[in-house]
Amino acid sequence: MKKITVTLLCFASSVLPAQGFNNKKEEAILFKNLNEQTVHQSIQKETDKIFNKLVNIRRDFHENPELAGKENQTQEKIKKYLLDLGMEVQTDTYGHSVVGTLKGDKKGRKIAWRSDMDALPNDYPDPETFKSTIKGIQHGCGHDIHMAIGLGIAEVLAKNKQSLKGTVYFIFQPEEETFKGAKEMLHNGLLSRINPDEIYGLHVTATPVGQIMVKANEMFAYQKKIRIQLKNGLSEDELNDLGKKISNSLFRTSNGGKPWELQSIVDPKTGLTNPDTIFKDYLFTDGKFNSYSKNNESFLETYLYETNSFNLDKIIPTVQKIIQDSGYKDHLLSVSFVQGNPTVVNDEKLTRSSTEILRNLYGKNAVAPDYGQVPFFNDDFSYFQEKIPGVYFFLGGSNFEKGVIAMNHSPNFQVDEESIRTGVKSFASLIVERLNRN
Repeated sequence: MKKITVTLLCFASSVLPAQGFNNKKEEAILFKNLNEQTVHQSIQKETDKIFNKLVNIRRDFHENPELAGKENQTQEKIKKYLLDLGMEVQTDTYGHSVVGTLKGDKKGRKIAWRSDMDALPNDYPDPETFKSTIKGIQHGCGHDIHMAIGLGIAEVLAKNKQSLKGTVYFIFQPEEETFKGAKEMLHNGLLSRINPDEIYGLHVTATPVGQIMVKANEMFAYQKKIRIQLKNGLSEDELNDLGKKISNSLFRTSNGGKPWELQSIVDPKTGLTNPDTIFKDYLFTDGKFNSYSKNNESFLETYLYETNSFNLDKIIPTVQKIIQDSGYKDHLLSVSFVQGNPTVVNDEKLTRSSTEILRNLYGKNAVAPDYGQVPFFNDDFSYFQEKIPGVYFFLGGSNFEKGVIAMNHSPNFQVDEESIRTGVKSFASLIVERLNRN
């Protein structure tokens, strides 16, 4: 405390006019700036103080993962942590959710921060020394990191409560991997209880450790499962050939790239941070259609990935025409989308504001631009964004020099835990600044 005070006094003496303030407005502006300096210095200091504790918490979550709908112990740990910070805590919204409320010393706006809780059903190789103790269940998507960051932001802001102008809600959401938790929390009246003005969240990804990446609008491609229903009578070869023809006809990529090769997202020449990225303006399918027969009918199914929402309505008529032009008009019964969750769409105004705030506080390189959309993945954070303006960030977790690759849902998934430090300080600061803006 003494060191910070001395630093601020020196700063103040260097900017105060020798003859004093010209008016009250100048005085108010100066001391507002001084207060902001104090807050963000405190956030960084408190983040460093609790960093090792957060690493241990993350490792405990990693060793004791729980599947969607079964996050019992996880809920209890989060609940206790938030109660120990003096927060109001709700656990009755839906399933094993936890909602912590931090009220600042001043009245103001309301902001929500969301962290997902559930683990994955897999038994991939895990290079960590703190491996899962539950066979067949792993935190192979980084939700253990997300929870540690959420708890860290909560603690840092609780220790700077006097600087908060408003209320922060910490939503710990179960059942993200099944795309159910967010929707059910909303269905069970979450917003009528807390009614936040805006919401934020993140996902750790394979980009370099500590790198924050964001873009306005869609962060992921639109993912749709398409089903073609045909009268029986086509051979397996005919079905396979028809599926191949449909895939080839729909196929579109940018710059001849292969956006299904996710390892390319970190490539400086073709990845997300390059304006000419291969991860924009594409449409492709999962490849070979899955074919099967049932009740004297044949079916073709596959997933497709489209970056442009305006093209989605054109896909079914296009497929119908391909089938008709292929000589199977009399066999065609229907073409439909049978699965298609909403995708993450960042609010343009909030994305600009968040990027500006983080760059002003932590340097112009604090936030990397994102020019593409990632296929295969999605997040039910999108359901919150349908109701509240919100921003969803990517947070880099890979350390290539150490061989740490944070490629979600993959064997040997690892995260450099320094990403926790970056996440806590950056987004705690962001929340403070957003609360203090009209």
